[in-house]
Amino acid sequence: MPLAAEGEGFHQPSIAEFFPSAIWFEGTIFEINRIQLVRFVAVAVLLILMVVAARRARLVPRRGQNIAEILLDFVRINVAEDIIGKEKAGKYVAFLTTVFFAILAFNITGVIPGLNIAGTSLIGLPIMLALWVYVMYLGAGFKAHGFGGFLKASLFPPGVPKVLYVLLTPVEFLQVFIMRPATLAIRLMANMVAGHLMLVLCFAATQFLLIDSGSGALMPFGALTFVGGVAITLFEVFVAALQAYIFVVLTAVYLSQSIEDEH
Repeated sequence: MPLAAEGEGFHQPSIAEFFPSAIWFEGTIFEINRIQLVRFVAVAVLLILMVVAARRARLVPRRGQNIAEILLDFVRINVAEDIIGKEKAGKYVAFLTTVFFAILAFNITGVIPGLNIAGTSLIGLPIMLALWVYVMYLGAGFKAHGFGGFLKASLFPPGVPKVLYVLLTPVEFLQVFIMRPATLAIRLMANMVAGHLMLVLCFAATQFLLIDSGSGALMPFGALTFVGGVAITLFEVFVAALQAYIFVVLTAVYLSQSIEDEH
């Protein structure tokens, strides 16, 4: 997707960036567009990297294996064990690690040349990830407390005067069963959308000011927008990792709350 089409000058970023035309199977349930293709690329690259790292694992790790082990240990120790606890974290480590790496891979495509858009910048994928977390959260709670026990602990917090349940229980229902998955999905998508629009704005302005305008007086401003675009690109790499971390931390928190005795 070009930032500025030839002969059109400055390309104003808009929400249309996130609804590209179909590439294959237009009008069917198997329709493939540019964002879906980017997602396929992200999944393929992630799987290849993990398989290669696993097959070439050594007792004395090399650079690639070191990076993979650091990230794996980061999720296991700093997220799963620190939040859920060492005794209970084991069964959720694979799930949390998969979520973290998947979101990181989908997010980072937004700054990869040739891809230029995050796989999580359209709400469908964040919703699927949030629903996956939601199902795991409910399943863990039902398994730990039973259906009735989990609902009672979630909707009727202990230590509260019963008369307040008239106000508190609807709020708890919205928070536990609606707001948690909704905010997971919206937070992730909104950050990726905002980052993409800022990058498009900076680099499209750079092309216009340096090339399309034909005015030497505007070239210094083009240099400024280029520097701004580079800075935002670096910031987007940080945001891609941060959003993956926030998503997996909140997931671990929800899982911890679902299995603890009082939550």
